[in-house]
Amino acid sequence: MGELLLEAGLITQEQLDEALKEEARGGKRIGEILVDLGYLTESDIYGAVGEQLGVPYVSLSYYSVDPDVIDTVPEQVARQHKIIPLFKVRDSLTLGMADPLNLAVIDQIVRSTGLDIEPAICSAGEIEQAIDHYYGTASTMDEVVQVLGEDEEEEEETLDTSTLTQLAGDAPIVKLVNLVIAQAVKDTASDIHVEPDESLLRIRFRVDGVCREAYTQPKKLQSAIISRLKIMSNLDIAERRIPQDGRIQMIVEGKPIDIRVSTLPTVHGENVVMRILDKSNLMIRLSDLGFGDQEPRLRQILSRPNGVILATGPTGSGKTTTLYSALNEVSNVEVNTITLEDPVEYRLPLIRQSQVNVKAGMTFAKGLRAVLRQDPDIVMVGEIRDAETAKIAVEAALTGHLVLSTLHTNDASGALPRLIDMGVEPFLVASSVGGIIAQRLVRRICSGCKVQIDPSASMLKAINMEGKDVTLYKGEGCRGCNGSGYKGRAGIYEVLTVNEEIRELVVDNASADRIRNVAMKDGMKTLRLDGIDKALEGITTVEEVLRVTAEQD
Repeated sequence: MGELLLEAGLITQEQLDEALKEEARGGKRIGEILVDLGYLTESDIYGAVGEQLGVPYVSLSYYSVDPDVIDTVPEQVARQHKIIPLFKVRDSLTLGMADPLNLAVIDQIVRSTGLDIEPAICSAGEIEQAIDHYYGTASTMDEVVQVLGEDEEEEEETLDTSTLTQLAGDAPIVKLVNLVIAQAVKDTASDIHVEPDESLLRIRFRVDGVCREAYTQPKKLQSAIISRLKIMSNLDIAERRIPQDGRIQMIVEGKPIDIRVSTLPTVHGENVVMRILDKSNLMIRLSDLGFGDQEPRLRQILSRPNGVILATGPTGSGKTTTLYSALNEVSNVEVNTITLEDPVEYRLPLIRQSQVNVKAGMTFAKGLRAVLRQDPDIVMVGEIRDAETAKIAVEAALTGHLVLSTLHTNDASGALPRLIDMGVEPFLVASSVGGIIAQRLVRRICSGCKVQIDPSASMLKAINMEGKDVTLYKGEGCRGCNGSGYKGRAGIYEVLTVNEEIRELVVDNASADRIRNVAMKDGMKTLRLDGIDKALEGITTVEEVLRVTAEQD
């Protein structure tokens, strides 16, 4: 593959050598690596392969499949072999295939349709998205409506528990809910929102940090769908007046998925939000998170035998993933690592994980005291929420423990004054805190529709590069990214190392601005600057960086 792309003039020898080194580490094929590095798009790769094999390449991002030919191939066959019928001319059917050399599949379709098959090469990912789009769930929706009855208009309050249980257990409802969850996982959604409205039930997915509407359902299905979700998460379906929290564990396309479920009573019925935790995405190496030239600073902080290391940022900014990756780096059979979380989101090897239970009196403060009696070397506290937890974490660091935790502040320098505001003495903060990571998540430019752009004068001014020759990128929008131009997310970071000068500022109760200025002189890169670097690398857009770092204007 590398030689083919090199011969086609799509990559240089240096780019190929870099990709081959990454491939030798394992986990990904060379084509995927070249796309991840930003040297090629999927279209470049499949186009080159198609030319070599003598079959046309079709990008489904820009191609509309003929709905009349979809039924020529059953959905199960299409999914199993990653194929999709594109169009039919007389007795010839053009078939989009991830592997156009699979003659057995071609023969199978010839026998079942009686048509001649003309293969075309398509991206496997685009084929899967096209199958989801064109085969869809319409038949299931119709089946559910038919089962419940066209004229059934009961309000949720009139249905008793036994009726709700029966409705929630009907096969069409079970299939419908499973399809919604499976589609959310395929779309890499982080959350599913099931929202009752006055005249319908709206289902939205949060993808790459932004909500988008996925389905709307008739109001009559509201009770059955919500009851089904509550049964799956072991909640009380008869209780609709108070919020409830539950959990669903299931396998989706061979991957273990953990779903945290939260219900909230609203004027139109119970609102349900489900946070999707994909366990297969957990074991991310620290080097894969995108710290770039800040990674050596972070590794230096993690190499310390004791001290407090904090990850800061808003909810959903990837702090937990960063801490888990850090734990995987420092944990081994020679050290005792214990975590205290709320809740335990993922199970980690070699690490004892404990969960906060406020109702039973197991708070972060009480749990941390108990953890420190378990002879730990490394402790991770899910979040420092109050003065008591903060003081215990600092004391633990001063007595020889490495403590990792999270704190809600806008940037790294703001974490030090925040601990003082929580009641920890300034000299204790200065002595115990070793480093702070601030982070945000920005949306990645979709590799399927990524193009170069000439930045405007206002854009160059926003990133302090007026008059410079700068190349930037954007996504034009395609089916692969649902027209948004973005697909996936990347982290932007600032890593603050607490040196002697910063310790003196903390003891003097200095402001976050003074601490930031000293940290930048020491080599700290701010969130805004790291984001601009990633925009120049073609990972994200300037607009996205400005959006998530607005507080640093």
